[in-house]
Amino acid sequence: MIELSATPMTWVAAGDSITQAVLHTHGARGWVEHVNERIGWQLGRLTDVVVNTGVSAWRAGDVLGSYDHLIGRFNPDVLSISLGTNDARAGLAGLDTFHTDMRELITRSEGAQIVLHTPVPTSPTGRVARPELPAYCQAVREIADEMDLLLVDHEAHWLAQFPDGDPIAWLDDPAHPNAAGHLQMANHTLRTMGLGELTGL
Repeated sequence: MIELSATPMTWVAAGDSITQAVLHTHGARGWVEHVNERIGWQLGRLTDVVVNTGVSAWRAGDVLGSYDHLIGRFNPDVLSISLGTNDARAGLAGLDTFHTDMRELITRSEGAQIVLHTPVPTSPTGRVARPELPAYCQAVREIADEMDLLLVDHEAHWLAQFPDGDPIAWLDDPAHPNAAGHLQMANHTLRTMGLGELTGL
């Protein structure tokens, strides 16, 4: 659960294209924009700042390499890290690097309340390019557990809704959520953070 302060807070969401939410929402809001709606308007925190620094196609190492630009300069009170979809293209051989880069991102963000996200599942077609994606989801769970961080387990949430592992109703293409998928991501994130969920949409 995120602890809200009486003073304005800065929230940073770092990640890949699923965080950046370009193209695949077709003009609808991405999950970070929905979270901003909940925080800024529905919770009445009008002076909180929510910054989306997601970059399409990036991996944990890319974000780490641009840490100051994407995260550090904002000195976030809450840092959301949602990575792994692109990292998974490296297969099992890339897991150690993913672990190392994720831990370094977290260590460098000391003082922030950190929220880790597992990647969302892909369709069977999307799994061709990243067959080891479940292992990267598990890596995120392990890091969250070992470092005592808040975990938003999108993979588990999506698989509970689509037991056959084909969440096409929430996807725009084999790997990217559509508008419905982003709304699901937002509400699952908000519930996990203890902030309720969006109302009146």
